Amino acid sequence: MHCAGCMAKVERGLTALPGVTAARVNLTARQVRVEHTDAVTTPVLVEALSAAGFASQPRGEELAPPPSAVRPLLAPLAVAGFACMNVMLLSVSVWSGADGATRDLFHWLSAAIGVPAIVFAGQPFFRSAWSALKRGSTNMDVPISIGVTLATGLSLYETARRGPEAWFDGTLMLLLFLLAGRALDAAMRDRARAGVDALLRQAAPGAMVVARDGSMAWLAAQDLVAGMIMRIAAGERLAADGEIVRGESRFDQSLLTGESAPVDSGIGDAVLAGTLNLESPVDVRVSAAGQGTTLAEIARLMEADGQSRSAYVRVADRASRLYAPAVHTLAALTFAGWLLAGAGIHQSLVYAIAVLIITCPCALGLAVPVAQVIASGALMRRGIMVKDGSALERMATIDRVLLDKTGTLTLGRPLPDPVVLDALPADAAGVALALASHSRHPLSRALSEALGGRGLPLAELEQVREEAGRGVSAMWQGRSVALHRPEAASGVSTALDIAGQATWLIPFADRLRPDATAALADLAAMELDPAILSGDNAGAVAEVSRATGLAGQAAASPQAKQAAIAALQAQGHRVLMVGDGLNDGPALAAADASIAPGTASDVGRQTADMVFLGDDLAAVPRAIRAARRTMAVVRQNFVLAIGYNVLAVPLAMAGYVTPLIAAAAMSSSSLIVIGNSLRLVRAAR
Repeated sequence: MHCAGCMAKVERGLTALPGVTAARVNLTARQVRVEHTDAVTTPVLVEALSAAGFASQPRGEELAPPPSAVRPLLAPLAVAGFACMNVMLLSVSVWSGADGATRDLFHWLSAAIGVPAIVFAGQPFFRSAWSALKRGSTNMDVPISIGVTLATGLSLYETARRGPEAWFDGTLMLLLFLLAGRALDAAMRDRARAGVDALLRQAAPGAMVVARDGSMAWLAAQDLVAGMIMRIAAGERLAADGEIVRGESRFDQSLLTGESAPVDSGIGDAVLAGTLNLESPVDVRVSAAGQGTTLAEIARLMEADGQSRSAYVRVADRASRLYAPAVHTLAALTFAGWLLAGAGIHQSLVYAIAVLIITCPCALGLAVPVAQVIASGALMRRGIMVKDGSALERMATIDRVLLDKTGTLTLGRPLPDPVVLDALPADAAGVALALASHSRHPLSRALSEALGGRGLPLAELEQVREEAGRGVSAMWQGRSVALHRPEAASGVSTALDIAGQATWLIPFADRLRPDATAALADLAAMELDPAILSGDNAGAVAEVSRATGLAGQAAASPQAKQAAIAALQAQGHRVLMVGDGLNDGPALAAADASIAPGTASDVGRQTADMVFLGDDLAAVPRAIRAARRTMAVVRQNFVLAIGYNVLAVPLAMAGYVTPLIAAAAMSSSSLIVIGNSLRLVRAAR
């Protein structure tokens, strides 16, 4: 599948089958999800797709990701461009008045270059057209293929009879612009495809399994079944969901829940595939593996929402149903009309070919992808990467913004309170720095970095010992010292104990991104109504809500985030999701548009439509303004492209246009669309 017409053909072909209740195409992933009764079998669905002109197979976990859509177009595009430039150079002499033997020589040279290039560069269109025709149907590539074939054949005929005109240059120009438009669109789709694969890579490939007799063996994730006991070492990710049956440790669940601090888990606590065991070995009884894990469920939610929601795709769908029959009808009427007028077969055929070429939807096809690519480049120069071009259309219409907290509104890096650090006596600060330097715990590392930049003398410790989940202890000048988790404290904090001194409680907080307040004010000024939607705990969310003045929903699971977005969409709102974690994956996919920071998880970066680099949240309103400018230009492009056809087609039918002029006019309309789109070079200001 490569266009909206393909999508419509697949869905119509499947829903026409008895027992099929729904069929929904994902053009980016080249998949179709079919809902049907038990009476409908897989071979029936495959046969229906084959009848519609599409080879298919049931999707399985073992299937590789779909191949690149743009790669097969690169060689035809390069050949068309190279041949077009050379034939155009030869044509300059003919246009300048060369005649006789010189003109004939240049026509033959053009044929020698052009015919092989046309045969090779036209393959994407020829194959698609033949696939449709042999099944008794048509598509947008049929009139293109007919026009190219007839123009090439007539050019050879004119060259052989030493005629004054040949149209190899126009035919190559036509293919060049068509391939350029299709390659630009395919490139955008390739960049939007890898989200689910990145998500599933978060789970471990397998685990050490403890047998009843005490022996151990490594099993791949797909071979794990409920009831098995996995032994998870410190620093290892889980390959399946389960329940801890021996040991205790701390787990980094930030990718799944958005919780900024590691979570303490012991016997009886549930742990999930993809989470990271930070401190101590544990034994986990498998409760769900493979496609039954929470991680796989999130992947399914993302995939279900990874569909094209472009209004322009729907317009193209309707246009594709009318384009081929309309063009064929107009060309046939032109041929028949001029025959009846006494023009002769040759002249009538020239006029009919001109109609086929001049009605090429090249400008219409470039209207969206060229604007998207230029705007994407402008955003890239400002540190914003656009992964899905259709997101610019969707982002231009949003009226609600939902922001995750940890790693999105905040930097996602808990830092010790600088006021408390300033109050620490020099000897206590030196002890804290020395203790923290002996631990790889995230809070210890943050404390070490904060104190290390202050030029403090490092205390000399003896008998340093770290106890997993408890903290670091040592002897300093004959006194016991320790950096440990406080017995009772709200929020994220660590305690510093020095024998003979009062305990110092060092709180940690995740800081807001620079300019977050200004960016949120900018969003509010654009009447976009921002709010917080976070998986973090209520206390942490409440703190950020107070700092920003935004309403906030805390402890939201991936499903809850998705439900919150669906509820807003049901009320008619268009939602932008700004998030970074694995737990934001379904929400990023379900929202009308999405953006993630460059520090996001692999899944967040892959799933989001856009990714912004750096710590500045001002990228969000900047992207929205650029999207609105882009869609204004796209609408202008559509007016220009449609207006061109309204003016050009009657002239071609009236015989005022030759195939060469038709190709030049078609190319000119494309260049006008490109020129208008170039105004977006400064779209991200």
